[in-house]
Amino acid sequence: MLADLFTRVEFRDPELAGVHVTVTEVRISPDLKHATAFVARLGRTDIDAILPALRRAAPFLRSELSRAVRLRGVPEIHFQPDTALDYAMEIDALLRSPDVAKDLKEGQGAALDPPEDGRPLDS
Repeated sequence: MLADLFTRVEFRDPELAGVHVTVTEVRISPDLKHATAFVARLGRTDIDAILPALRRAAPFLRSELSRAVRLRGVPEIHFQPDTALDYAMEIDALLRSPDVAKDLKEGQGAALDPPEDGRPLDS
């Protein structure tokens, strides 16, 4: 629902005008009073620059959610950057680096070969 608001609502804050934000995950506290929304900008790494503007817009987004969802109370929204994609891309780049690829290629056969003394691999 929060992701829908980012696609439908025009923000008055100039820092959010024309900004495309992706909500990757929302975690709600056990007491249902707080929601942490993890946000990202696909293809861009400047999410930290717009976090203050998102935090300013949180009360407005909360009121819009209260109109769209029938709940006793709508949780207070907190925004955090989602760095999982950046981390995955960093790991992927490391695995594709020539040094790591060389090590993987050299070590592939040795890990599957049984020990020379005839012992099983799991002992």
